[in-house]
Amino acid sequence: MSNHLVVTAMGSDRPGIVSKFARLASECDCDIVDSRMALFGNEFTLIMMLSGSWASITKMETQLPALSVELELMTVMKRTSKHTAQNYISRLQVTFSGQDQRGTMKKITQFLADRSLDLAAVRSHAEEDEQGNPSQHVFLTINVPEKVELDKLEISINELASEMSLNCTIERMQGITSS
Repeated sequence: MSNHLVVTAMGSDRPGIVSKFARLASECDCDIVDSRMALFGNEFTLIMMLSGSWASITKMETQLPALSVELELMTVMKRTSKHTAQNYISRLQVTFSGQDQRGTMKKITQFLADRSLDLAAVRSHAEEDEQGNPSQHVFLTINVPEKVELDKLEISINELASEMSLNCTIERMQGITSS
């Protein structure tokens, strides 16, 4: 039976961080099952899920703190289990864009939570447009369960965008199994 460990790391960006994490995982006989990395300002962030035997995961838990100190990173580890895939009738790719305003993410995520929708991915970005006005872009991937009527949901999403004075595009992707 395979064991799983989620590792989150954050610190100043510099070359070689991902390589050192990958090397440690390999040395501990762990597989990198999934990983994401991003830069926020000058801060590097990494989230990865590892799998391996109980002894391999324990070795990783034991050796990661020393690597964290060496790389001057904050790290958090948590054991977990393999994700159980769920069937969804559809997946929506939704993009909101327009003038940057405080509370946008709060309103969007509350809208999704109120409808018990599964937020599979979210990415947001704020910048200044050509005239120097603050603009924002929010990209969502929403897994839609069978009980939800897609047409009504899309109307509701467009109404939400209108209430917030944002442009909205919605793309349907049918027959999705979440992994």
